[in-house]
Amino acid sequence: MSAQGQFPNEQSETGDFERQEDAFRSLVESSPAATHPAAAGRYHLYVSLACPWAHRALIVRRLQGLENAVGATVVDPVRDDAGWAFREGPGHGLDPVNGFAFLSEAYRATDPDFDGRVTVPVLWDREKGVIVNNSEDDICRMFGEVFAPFARHPVDLFPVEIEEEHAALSRRIYENVNNGVYRAGFATRQSAYEKAVRALFAMLDELEERLAKRRFLFGDDPVEADWRLFCTLVRFDAVYHGHFKCNLRRIVDCPHLEGYLRDLYQWPGIAETVNLDHIKRHYYITHDDINPTGIVPVGPELHLADPHGRGAS
Repeated sequence: MSAQGQFPNEQSETGDFERQEDAFRSLVESSPAATHPAAAGRYHLYVSLACPWAHRALIVRRLQGLENAVGATVVDPVRDDAGWAFREGPGHGLDPVNGFAFLSEAYRATDPDFDGRVTVPVLWDREKGVIVNNSEDDICRMFGEVFAPFARHPVDLFPVEIEEEHAALSRRIYENVNNGVYRAGFATRQSAYEKAVRALFAMLDELEERLAKRRFLFGDDPVEADWRLFCTLVRFDAVYHGHFKCNLRRIVDCPHLEGYLRDLYQWPGIAETVNLDHIKRHYYITHDDINPTGIVPVGPELHLADPHGRGAS
């Protein structure tokens, strides 16, 4: 029999972690007649700086310069039995929009019958008082498209000329890297764990080879797939390598991936979105089935601001 995992409802009989589907997939649209029409100041983003999925939404908001158009509130990185909470502390705070104590209140306000796991990010419609969407994929796409008129410095993260290849690589990065570390860390059988780890490192090896020939995944400028990968890489040596037992190699042992990670970290505005204290406290304290003592490691020492050697600064 497989041991009970961190999220029992997302664990298969074979010990695999099977992530739940995002519950809310409505869209903000350009038409003024839409259920959720695009408008500056109407929408609010609830995020955790610890969560890689929420981090990507926050990065796209920063890259587009949407801070004045879409507000954001950061939850406490330590998620207990009550779930993501709004508490005052270093880098996180109270909910200024609804006065919620817990993010679960936003879910119940939108769907009183919701009984799944409460996740971040959440895009909230202040006027209708409901969640629009809790899929980072949708939120990033909306920030890049329908929110573009409100962007202070819009960037094209989904170039049409590479659309098909970009979507295919993003899907493989999600399956084997973004979700792959979780499939390893939340596995409850040896075979499930090993399958996930070997797929993860096969993909990392492929990406290491790809990045030996180009600065970013598709050339001289980062696209959505680069930021998708970054959100896992920046957590890898600090959390996934030890806590999730993804320990065949570290990112620092992969010269092209390590330089690429530093390059993206040093991209204007990005370092300010990375909070390693939130990241480490979330994983090591929240996942008490993996780390029952709740001890947060002091290390590792990361040198993300060191020269990356991958082209223009």
